[in-house]
This record gives sequence, C-alpha cells and structure tokens, in this order.
Amino acid sequence: MSQPSKTPPTACLALADGTLFYGIGFGATGQTQAELCFNTAMTGYQEIMTDPSYAGQVVTFTFPHIGNTGVTDEDNETAQPVSEGMVVKWDPTEPSNWRATSDLQTWLAKQGRIGIGGVDTRRLTRAIRQQGAPHVALAHDPEGKFDIEALVAAARSFEGLEGVDLAKKVTCAQSYHWNEMRWAWPEGYVTRSTPGHKVVAIDYGAKRNILRCLASAGCDVTVLPATATAQDVLDLNPDGVFLSNGPGDPAATGQYAVPMIQEVLEKSDIPVFGICLGHQMLALALGAKTIKMNHGHHGANHPVKDMESGKVEITSMNHGFTVDTQTLPEGVVETHVSLFDGSNCGIRLRDRPVYSVQYHPEASPGPQDSYYLFERFAAAMAEQSA
Repeated sequence: MSQPSKTPPTACLALADGTLFYGIGFGATGQTQAELCFNTAMTGYQEIMTDPSYAGQVVTFTFPHIGNTGVTDEDNETAQPVSEGMVVKWDPTEPSNWRATSDLQTWLAKQGRIGIGGVDTRRLTRAIRQQGAPHVALAHDPEGKFDIEALVAAARSFEGLEGVDLAKKVTCAQSYHWNEMRWAWPEGYVTRSTPGHKVVAIDYGAKRNILRCLASAGCDVTVLPATATAQDVLDLNPDGVFLSNGPGDPAATGQYAVPMIQEVLEKSDIPVFGICLGHQMLALALGAKTIKMNHGHHGANHPVKDMESGKVEITSMNHGFTVDTQTLPEGVVETHVSLFDGSNCGIRLRDRPVYSVQYHPEASPGPQDSYYLFERFAAAMAEQSA
C-alpha cells in the first residue's frame, strides 16, 4: 500500500490483486475501471489523453512534470479525452507556456476524466512490468471516503481488452473530408488548397496529426468509419488507402476489418499504408496473427531498426498487442523491429506497394526520423498513377 504521509488522500487506485495506491485527486470526481499502462514520454500528455488508442486504459506517466505546459485545443488528437484517467508522481502545477488556454486540472474536470497525483509511479511501473498490465479501479472523492472492497471488486470485474472491439466506439459516425496540414511557425495549421492524391483513410480511432501528415504529404483525404465496406472504399476511386491507429484487440476488430482489406487488395492494386492498429489489421488480412503483450509499448523513446536500410529510428509507440512474427506468411517481409524486445514493428508485401508500421511516425519524437513513410506512400501513389 502506498499513501502520502501528511495530506489526507482524496483519490485511490485499486488493483485487481488488492494493492492500493492513495493520492490526491484532481480533474473529475467519481470512479472508473480500466486496464493500467505506463507511458515513458516526457512531453505530450494532452495528446496521449486524447489519443483514441488509449480507450479502456488509465495511463501512468513515468515523467513527473505533468501539467506544466497546460492544455490547448490545438493539441487534441480527437475531440475529447479517450483515456479513462491518469496517474502522476507530483500534483500538476500551474501551466507555464504561451500556448496554454487552460490548466490540466480544469480541462480534465470539464472532460469527465479522473487524475490522481502523489503516487509512487516508479513502484507502480515496476509492478506493471513484472505482472503485466493490471485491471484497476480509480476513484476521486474530495472527502476521501472510499469503499475499498467495492473498488477492488470493480477492478476485478473489468472485462479487459482481449477479445474486445473498441474501434467501433471511437470511430467517426460518418465520412468527412480532411485538408488541414501539420502545424508550422508562424501560421499554425493551414489547409491544402491544391489537388492531391485521393486517399481513403479508414478510421479505427485516427489521430488528427496522422491526417495532417497525409495532407502535408500531398494527399486529399476522405475519412470513412471503421465499418466501411470494400465497396464503400472502391466507390470513391482512391489512389491509395490508409489504415489508421486505434484501440482494443485487433482480432476482434478484424472480424469486419480484415474481409474489407482483403477485398480491396483483391480488387485493386493501389498502395495501402497502415499505422498501429492499421498495421495489425493489414497483417491479419495478409494471414498473420496478433498476440497480447505483457505490458505493451507506450512512450516516445522507442528505438526501432529498419531491417532493410539498417537505420535506427526513435519512435513513439502505443500498443498492447503485437503482430506475431512467426506467423508472417510467404511474400510478407518484416521491415522493422523493436530494439527493446525484438517484436515486429513493420511489414510490407514483397511485390506490391502495401506496407505498415506499428509505431507512430506522425508523433515525430525523432523529430523527423519517420516522416519518410508518408512521403513513401505519396510517391507510391504518384508512381501508380503515372
């Protein structure tokens, strides 16, 4: 049990094994259940909280200075936070950044998300690494009144992420057009005004900055819901298809996504590019399998080796499932691997412009190590239409 020594606790994190972490609550009050993961990034807490890939998860931040740059709507990766809550070492401080329009505590409260500070995040991270991502219940009560038995029971009752399709919960309700490009000084976000490659992006939980990178690479993007059919895609006569990131078990989402991808690959020879869950969807469509990881990869400092060029990229990752390298079929080339644990981080078809990566090139921790992937996609479409 971990508890601050002086200040009475107003929040409690209960693990399914009965372990309790007490701290100071901030943001919304109430209770939530989720899987617990940790993220090692030193920046980007707002982007992490609004990344749809974190649906069904509470995030432990290993970096202690969370909240120091405040929040701004420009940095949201989707309309509102998707992560269930956050765990931090120190209570969030007042923001010190010229772009901030609000503080983290107020923003979380407004969005209905719970935070807990004053937690021994190093101990918690070690527990996650050793035992795997636990199921937890997180509660915030300003009066510090907690029903511990009920909290532990709530943690134990959480269904987990295996076998769960979360893409349907975070995808767009209907199709839309995207033309906003990457942020640049001093204009900020600008929009494309010239024709580009017609790209259909399948939204399994797409981050806005991925769509911006596609637009900046010369793409005219139409976004379709996760449940779009192959006919929906092909009716738009695209030059290329993009498969987005997203949450949940890829095998569950694959029940409807895999047949769609397979039909697109069968009926057309257009380039296909996938990221994160989109990478896993492509791998499943090509005949590979995915497996649940012990604690996943979550951070902005993950070294990945390009097996074909020998280059090492510093990447951003967020995934709890991975493609099983041993199941990659003939004709599918493993292009990237994690230098942390050797897990698969990229594939391509040997004889077609179809490829994907597990990591997030749009997050730019390198900062430009991986942007070439968007340029490669655009070049492949240009070559196909030449």
